[in-house]
Parts: sequence; C-alpha cells; structure tokens
Amino acid sequence: MKIEKKHRHGFVPALIVLVVLSFISLFPLALVILNSFKTHVEILQNPLSLPTKMHFGNYAYSWGVGKFAEGFLNSFKLSGTAIIVGVVASSSMGYVLATRKIAAWKALTFYFMMATTVPLQMFMLPLYSTFTRLGLIGNVYAVGATIAAWNLPMPIFLMRTYFLKIPKEVEEAAKIDGASIWQVFRYVVMPIASPGMITVASIIGLFSWNEYLLSSTFLQSEKNFTATLKFLSLNGTFSRDFSVIMSGAVIMVFPMVVVFLLLQKKFIEGMTGGAVKG
Repeated sequence: MKIEKKHRHGFVPALIVLVVLSFISLFPLALVILNSFKTHVEILQNPLSLPTKMHFGNYAYSWGVGKFAEGFLNSFKLSGTAIIVGVVASSSMGYVLATRKIAAWKALTFYFMMATTVPLQMFMLPLYSTFTRLGLIGNVYAVGATIAAWNLPMPIFLMRTYFLKIPKEVEEAAKIDGASIWQVFRYVVMPIASPGMITVASIIGLFSWNEYLLSSTFLQSEKNFTATLKFLSLNGTFSRDFSVIMSGAVIMVFPMVVVFLLLQKKFIEGMTGGAVKG
C-alpha cells in the first residue's frame, strides 16, 4: 500500500507537468486554427476571442490565391522522393553495419557524428555548383534526394540498432532454406524492422515537408515551389491580411498532422525499439 501511495504522489505532479507542457505546445496551433475562421479586423481587435461568424471562405480564398494545389503536388513529389531514398539507403546501410564486421566502424561513427554537427550552409556552394552543372535547378526529385542524403546519419544509426535486435537464428534458418541474402533482407528482415522504417519515413517526411533552405535555393521557379514556399510567398503577398495567412498556415500543416496522428503508434514503437540496443 505504501508503494502505491508513493506512485500516486509521483503521478499527480508528473500529470500536471504534462498538462502544462501540452497546453504550451498546442496553444499556438489552436490560436492559429481559431483565427483562421475570423476576418482580419476581428484578429486585430482580439486574437484570443471567438469568431462572431465562421468564415470558411478564408480557406477557399487562401487555397486559390496561394496556388496550394500546385504546391502540394510538388511537396508530395519532394517528400516522397526523400522518404524512398532515405528509407532504402538507411535500411540497406544499417543492415550491413549490423550484420557485417566493419573494420572502419569507429571511423564511420565519427564521420556520421561530425556530419550531424556541420551546418547545411557550408555545403550550399558546392551543391549549387553541382546542380547547375548537371542541369538540376528546378528538379523537385533531385532536391528530395539531396534532403534524404543530408538526413541519413541518424536514420542509419536507428536502423542499425533495430537490425541488431533481430535474432541471427531467424536469418540462418532462412539461408538454410535456400534464401539468398537479398531474399533474407527483403522477406525476413524488413518486415520485422518495419516499425523502424516507418519511424525513419516519418522523420524524413516531416523534415522534407517543412524544409526551406534547399527548396528555396534550388527550386527557383514558382511552378516548382512546394507548399511551404507557396505559404511563404502568400505570407509576403498578404502580410497585411492575417486571415489569409492563418488559413494558409492551417492548410500547410494539416496533412502532416493527420499523417503523424495515423502513424504515431508505429512512430513511438520505432523510436523505443531502436533505442534499446547499441
């Protein structure tokens, strides 16, 4: 009974802290959603008040003038490319590092750790030169592959840790049955490591959807702009109309919120599963 009381005493303060932190995190988003249904004048008068009338037309207007249909299509192309490249590269490399004895493992670890600390701005000049020479300026798929490559170190470590948890007996049994290395990886290992792959896809997808520096540098034509760049362009054009900006912000973040809510269970499983063994 004493132990249960101690747990209860510790549970209440922890719950209060979580509620406060959740409120701090969600309040800005709730405020943006609330103001997206108000007129510009109402927002200026009191951004914390409820709208006198729900102006759903704000979304239709922002969608049209912001050209979000074109932006979403480009964002799906960019994020899809980044996710595919990132998941394939991190899974294959993580599997090799987990199942093979790599003599230069310590050097690779140091390199990956250093790569996560170097700012992206240092690579912009050689990247721009390479894109120009290869004629890739304005190529959404090339930018998506670049974003995936930039974010590879952490997913590689995550997938390697996940593969280390898979019993070797499972792979050996498949090899005894005549399966090749590729078949073992494709039909045995990958299904077991699917939570980690979903986590990697979520991380890379969220980053690529919100990415600005690479997209704004290499996607120079408005027809190639992603949803993020479309919103920033909308922000600059309608900087004096907060109702348009608020509804545009909701339109931009809505898909990623829905995707994360649908995949949050797998995302948490992947993060906790990949953090057990190093």
